[in-house]
Amino acid sequence: KLHIPRYLTTMKFSLAVLSVAATASAFTAFNAPSRSIGASRVATSGVFAPVAVRNVETQLAAKQTPHGGSLVDLILKSDEEKEAAVAACTKELQLSPRQLCDVELIMNGGFSPLTGFMDQSTYESVVENVALPDGLIFGLPVVFDTDDEDLQPGDKVLLKDGDRNIATIEFTDKFLPNKAVECKQCYGTSEIEHPGSLMVATERGKYYMGGKITGLDLPVRDFPCKTPAEVRETLPDDVDVVAFQCRNPVHRAHYELFTRALDDPLVGENGIVLVHPTCGPTQADDIPGVVRYKTYEVLKEETKNDRTRWEYLPYSMHMAGPREAIQHMMIRKNFGCTHFIIGRDMAGSKSSVTGEDYYGAYDAQEFATEKGPELGVMPVPSLNLVYTDEEGYVTADEAKEKGLSEKKLSGTKFRQMLRGGEDIPEWFAFKSVVQVLRENA
Repeated sequence: KLHIPRYLTTMKFSLAVLSVAATASAFTAFNAPSRSIGASRVATSGVFAPVAVRNVETQLAAKQTPHGGSLVDLILKSDEEKEAAVAACTKELQLSPRQLCDVELIMNGGFSPLTGFMDQSTYESVVENVALPDGLIFGLPVVFDTDDEDLQPGDKVLLKDGDRNIATIEFTDKFLPNKAVECKQCYGTSEIEHPGSLMVATERGKYYMGGKITGLDLPVRDFPCKTPAEVRETLPDDVDVVAFQCRNPVHRAHYELFTRALDDPLVGENGIVLVHPTCGPTQADDIPGVVRYKTYEVLKEETKNDRTRWEYLPYSMHMAGPREAIQHMMIRKNFGCTHFIIGRDMAGSKSSVTGEDYYGAYDAQEFATEKGPELGVMPVPSLNLVYTDEEGYVTADEAKEKGLSEKKLSGTKFRQMLRGGEDIPEWFAFKSVVQVLRENA
C-alpha cells in the first residue's frame, strides 16, 4: 500500500513550465516502475540486516539503543583483511563527494541497520513507505548511482577517494529508478527548482545499484568525523542526549535555542546537548563545509561547558524537509541521542524560480512528532526566540505579551553587512564567528 505522508497534502505540487520540460529528459516516465537490469538479484535482507558488532562495549555506550538494535561496524581491522578485500576487486571507482559521505555512514554505522547501498526492493520500500521492507522506519533512500554500462551485479569494486582506499562493494543488482516518483515522494515535488530534485535529475547517474559494503579506511577530512561508536563512548549512559543539527554557522539565536532546549520538560534532568553539524555537500549557495567547521571550532572554545558537546557529521543534505528530519533523527539515534531539536522549516528549501517555500514552517515538526515514537527518538520543538532591547532573547509570545521592542536582522542583510565590512551586532552573531567568516570570504 502506498503511504502518502501527511505533510504532502499541504505542499505545492504544480509543475512550472521550465520544470516540465527539464523533467521529461531528466527523469524516467512518471508512471513507469523502476526496472531491474540483469538477472542477478539477492535477498533484500542482505542489504540492511544487522551484522555482528566488532566491539560490544562501544555498542552499549550511551543510553540510546541503535536503530534496528545493533550498531553496524563494517570496517576491517587488520592489514591482512584489507589486502585480501582489495585483491578480490576487479575494478576501481572514484567516489563523488555525496557518495563518499554515504559510504562512510554505511561502514561506520551511522546508517544502521544498513550494511550496503539499497537494492531495488529496499529503495522502493523506503521511497513509498518511509520504511525498510521489514517495516523499520527509514527517512530517505541511500543509493549508489552510476552511468557506467559495464558495471554489473556480481562485480567487486574498490571504492576510492583520490589515492585512498575507502571500501569495497559487491554489487547485488542494477536498476533504472523512477526518479520522478522518488522526488515526488521524498521531496514532495518533482520540480527541478527544488535542490533535491535538481540533484537527483542532474547529478545522479542513470542507474542505481545495490551492494554490500566492506570498509577499509575512513576518509581524511579537514573536519574530524568520529564514528557513532566513538561518539557514544564520550556520552553519559544515564542521561538524555539532545541532538542539534545545523548546516550553517551558529549564531546567537541558535546558541540560545539549543542551550535552552535542555530545560524543556521533555528532557530529563542533567541532560546534555550534542551539537552535530553536517559538513558534507549541501545547497550550492551555502557556506562551504570547511569554513563552517572553523566557525564551530572557535565557538566551541568560546562557549565551552560540560553540558554541550560538539561533533561533526559527514552527511550530504537533500533539503527534503519532513522526510529529512526523520533521516537526521535516525542517524543521531545511532550516535547515541535520545532527543532531537526540530527547528522551524527544518531542512527546508525554496523554489529557485519563484522563491516560494516548498514546506510549511511546522511540517517537519509535525511529521517528526507523528513518527518519533516509532523511531524511538523524542522530537523537541525549537523555541521561536526573538531579541529584545529590554530582556535579551525571549520567546516571541513573551515579547508580544510584555510589549517588548524586538530587534531583527535578516540573513540577507547579515550577508550584505558581512561583505561590506560593517559591524555586526553582537546580539545577532558571535564576534569570533564573524571573524572566521570574513577571513574565509
